[in-house]
Amino acid sequence: MQICPLSYHHPLFDALPFHPKVRAAVTPRPARATALAAALLAAASAGANGKDFTVRMDPVPGGTFVMGDAMGEPDEKPRQVAVAPFEIMALEVTNRQFAVFVAETGHRTDPERRGFGFVWDGRWHRVQGADWRRPSGSDSSIAGLEDHPVVQVSARDAAAFCAWAGLRLPSEAEWEFAARGADGRRYPWGDDPPEQDGIRRANFGTVPCCGPSAVDGFAATAPVGSFPAGASPFGPLDMAGNVWEWTASRFPGKPHEVALRGGGWGNNPWCLRVSYRHGNPDDIGLDMVGFRCAGEMR
Repeated sequence: MQICPLSYHHPLFDALPFHPKVRAAVTPRPARATALAAALLAAASAGANGKDFTVRMDPVPGGTFVMGDAMGEPDEKPRQVAVAPFEIMALEVTNRQFAVFVAETGHRTDPERRGFGFVWDGRWHRVQGADWRRPSGSDSSIAGLEDHPVVQVSARDAAAFCAWAGLRLPSEAEWEFAARGADGRRYPWGDDPPEQDGIRRANFGTVPCCGPSAVDGFAATAPVGSFPAGASPFGPLDMAGNVWEWTASRFPGKPHEVALRGGGWGNNPWCLRVSYRHGNPDDIGLDMVGFRCAGEMR
């Protein structure tokens, strides 16, 4: 059994602009229908590169699939699951997008209210002043990281953003189905490793586990959509690596924890498997955890 650095308490370590690399074949979704949000979105998009951007929601047709991995961890025991049709954000929510939400609503995240977040440097540290604007602590900043995934947000913060956008967090079953489809693949792109023959399919960490690696040019988070070779069968990107993603599901046997999926920039390939699961309290923020939203099929 391998341990991936996600749980802060583990003894081994706790309408929106999109990246231009993935603008092709988008499915536009209208911005939230308020004049203020529309103005903020337009300003944010113009501030990025002067172009208009649209949200991409990828449709997932639904179906029956085997969730889990017989060769994985004990909590990945395979079981057949049915998922109704839904749609999911093609990319993880970015700092730019989260800033629009905060500007309109005045939302204060759990790490901001508590005064600390958790930061990974080979082990987890509770760091005073770490929040979504300062992901590594009071001396850090997201300047220049506007199109990187937002981190240091709790499951409750993620759910609030999705609700504001007229969406919701995906369930664990929806997340896994969107990541792998029904053919039992190990990763979103298939069974090949995240890096092979010079092709890098995800932003991940060192092998063996688990520290940050700048081999791909990013020691921590990367701009969303930076690894198009890692697309899932339905189109979403970054469902393996970059940041872990909150879901709407409670972690089995741990009613006070929420399930996370996908692995992050400090994990090795084992932890990037689509069936790998983790759980954390719903009120903490970590610098390797973000989210994406889902919604009902339109």
